[in-house]
Amino acid sequence: MMTREKFEEAVLPPVVALLVAMLVGDALILLFGQSPGAVYRMLLEGTWGNAYGLGQVLYKATTLTFTGLAVAIGLRAGLFNIGAESQLAAGGFMAAVVGLAIPAGVPALLLLPVYFLAAALAGGAVGALPGWLKARFGAHEVITTIMLNFVVLALLNYLISSRFKVPDTLHTRELASGRLPRLDAFLPAFHGSAANVVLLLALAAAVLVGWFLFRTRAGFELRATGLQPAAAEYGGVKVGRVWWHAMAISGALAGIGGLNYVLGYKGYYEEGFATGAGFLGIAVALVGRSHPVGIVLAALLFATLSQGGLAVNALVPKQMVDVLQAVVIIAVATSVPEVRRLLRGFRRSNDA
Repeated sequence: MMTREKFEEAVLPPVVALLVAMLVGDALILLFGQSPGAVYRMLLEGTWGNAYGLGQVLYKATTLTFTGLAVAIGLRAGLFNIGAESQLAAGGFMAAVVGLAIPAGVPALLLLPVYFLAAALAGGAVGALPGWLKARFGAHEVITTIMLNFVVLALLNYLISSRFKVPDTLHTRELASGRLPRLDAFLPAFHGSAANVVLLLALAAAVLVGWFLFRTRAGFELRATGLQPAAAEYGGVKVGRVWWHAMAISGALAGIGGLNYVLGYKGYYEEGFATGAGFLGIAVALVGRSHPVGIVLAALLFATLSQGGLAVNALVPKQMVDVLQAVVIIAVATSVPEVRRLLRGFRRSNDA
């Protein structure tokens, strides 16, 4: 049961950060000679104000939920996974390659576990390597995951261009079986948007990650390692194994996110399909405070800003929304500890 104090410390800092970000956004909009109210109204109308815009928000939030959860698992273990971009791409690529070997006519429901496993294994392998290097040699995961981003993405681009691509394109052939339906198959109002049923997998993943972190012994050991590895090791936790497992799980979650594009949207793997979703997952995890509920909400926030940038482009440059995303991150990083300090000071003064 969450106490009032914990609820305040969990909710108030992000709210303050968003208010700070809105004030900075107002100043930026005014610099472009536009009305903040008009810009924010257009942003909301272009996202949550119509079915197509909402569908696009949900589509982008699906991938960001997976990459945010991936980064959060690492953070909970005291690790900073910068490699979600390559892990996401590896998962999508492996799912597409497996799909090319499957004949037409096989029901998607039967193939989903195959695609799921292929994406998880590929992303997990890319994530596990830095975890093993950390556990075995003490190599810093930030350096190894950054370098693996370049290596893995370059390798995938080579394989696409030399082995799998359709002539005069940068993508593989379309999958003959296993495509997942878009939401407009059930809700016609979403017609034209890329939102698909992988959204349900993302929500299920958030629930499972929450259960794993807070209801299992392995999750407790992971969190204990992240808080104080020396104390965890003294208590019998094999810290090296926890680091390795955490990075493997992190990579697997990011890899599964590749299904959103490959199975739910285009039906093929395309060079550069991630478009920064792996890196933006870092922001999602930080703003969401590495908690599954916060990550889902943060994914919706950043997806709204991303899609909203297209909607407000007639009034202000799309890059202004990119700046606003950065302001949200900085505001969270600076306001969270300060607001918590003020809350604790306020409680001490009331208790005195």
